[in-house]
Amino acid sequence: MSRASKPKHLLRLFSEKTLLGETILRLKGVVADRNVWILTNKAQVPLIRSALPGFPRGQIIAEPSRRDTAPAAALATGLVRARHPDGIVALLPADALIGKPKRFAEQLEQAFRWAAGEGKGAPGRGIITFAVAPTYPATGYGYLELGAALAKGPEGSRLVRVKRFREKPNGATARRYVAGGKHAWNAGIFVWSVGRFLAELDRSSPVLAAFVRDFPKGNPSAFLARRFPSLPKISVDYAVLEKATAVATVMAEFGWDDAGSWTTLSKHFPADASGNVTVGSVVSVGSSNTIAVSSGRMVALCGVRDLVVVETADAVLVCHRDAAQAIKGLLPSVPAHLV
Repeated sequence: MSRASKPKHLLRLFSEKTLLGETILRLKGVVADRNVWILTNKAQVPLIRSALPGFPRGQIIAEPSRRDTAPAAALATGLVRARHPDGIVALLPADALIGKPKRFAEQLEQAFRWAAGEGKGAPGRGIITFAVAPTYPATGYGYLELGAALAKGPEGSRLVRVKRFREKPNGATARRYVAGGKHAWNAGIFVWSVGRFLAELDRSSPVLAAFVRDFPKGNPSAFLARRFPSLPKISVDYAVLEKATAVATVMAEFGWDDAGSWTTLSKHFPADASGNVTVGSVVSVGSSNTIAVSSGRMVALCGVRDLVVVETADAVLVCHRDAAQAIKGLLPSVPAHLV
């Protein structure tokens, strides 16, 4: 269902709003509308304008090329620094599912205060992440190894030292992480002050630091076209966070999920007595533990189990539930118009 013409964050699968629209809505009352920016690629700008017709066009920034999350984080920090040298940056993925928006808003506001160095135990204007207590040994998420408690906010949020970042583990390692109780999922939500992030870039990536410092006031299009494509293609985890001198995490209490695979649906849609989750026109006989989604034509399941079946107007996906994280491996074999 997620294609170049309608990427995942523009799907209306979990509600009447797109995932991107839900992300914007969660910031109401926490961040002023003029301070909310969407970073995307050039191909998606018209799609986003269509999906969010009321969103200011000047606050949708197109990256000239795909350079991974570290350059995107530098771009976000440059935007803020050009407007407020002491500003606080929040980097929020547009495809996260948040179960308790009010609690999310409270914890995000507390993270802003801690990132600014406010309150006893604040990590010296350090980098703040959000940690999600794992409910199963997921192999598709990065993990945070948790250290000592640092602070507690007046509204109950807990701040904990991050000892190190752990990449997506294999099954045995993930099971060990969950059983040990000292690891949490990395939600991919980050908060930092401009000064702290620049200090870390000076240590780990001077090229990105120079990009942030040179970021212009006003329309950045010409600057991005000239400088962005030459930035190193690297994730923010590898480029900055794993080398950072002070990283802490807020223990998330807002019901987080990453809409990263079809098995996510089983957490957000009701299942029948045999564990089947269905969306759209689906019938099932003698089947169990399946996930089936119809966008139009009827999907009929008979005597199968542990499958994911997704029907769209021009393609049908059938895979085992255990292989849902491996769907990207199909892309080289799929016609370009279906990608």
